[in-house]
Amino acid sequence: MTRDSDTPDRAAPGEGPARPGRRRDRSRDGAILDATLEVLADVGFSRLTMDLVAARAGAGKATLYRRWPSKTELVVDAVARMKRDQVDMEHLPDTGDLREDLLALFRPRSAREGERGLRIMAGLASMLVQDQASADAAGAALVQPWAEAHRLLMRRAVERGQVPATADIDTLSQVVASMAAYRALIQRRPFERDFLVSLVDGVLMPALRAPRAGTPSAEPDRPA
Repeated sequence: MTRDSDTPDRAAPGEGPARPGRRRDRSRDGAILDATLEVLADVGFSRLTMDLVAARAGAGKATLYRRWPSKTELVVDAVARMKRDQVDMEHLPDTGDLREDLLALFRPRSAREGERGLRIMAGLASMLVQDQASADAAGAALVQPWAEAHRLLMRRAVERGQVPATADIDTLSQVVASMAAYRALIQRRPFERDFLVSLVDGVLMPALRAPRAGTPSAEPDRPA
């Protein structure tokens, strides 16, 4: 098995103390995280091991342990990177209309990509039942990139006067990403444009325009 050239500043199990003084080489991180997703899709989280990922990536197991002390952290980083790559935060849609912006974020995937995504989510599902910390980390990795993009689009809509300033943007920005995760993890179904349209038109836009709970709609009448 090949080994990367970077020297650890954290020792892998059984390797003795780390040798400080050399900078980590991050050039292999992308290949390792891609390999992690491939193994996750093939064997699931419970059977995924550092050995399998290292072999798939052509990297030394010590390299993985220096960067990711556990397979949970490795898988969370791989899923987070996959989700971040789906959203170009530097070039978000800006059509002047929130509904169109939200729909424009959707990018159709090929049948092969869709199947791969479902297998990754199926592999991730067993991780969610292990412990609350793992579930929280995986949930954040799945939801945060899309929620961040939706939050920014919604804030733009508030600035344009299209959405009331009282709208609960922090909560509503998580709706689509959370439903996408539920659909993939629980229902084992792809997230399709028709489903997105139903969420945007039936849930998000009405909720954004409705008065926020606890916000008075008008000044109460005072007794004469």
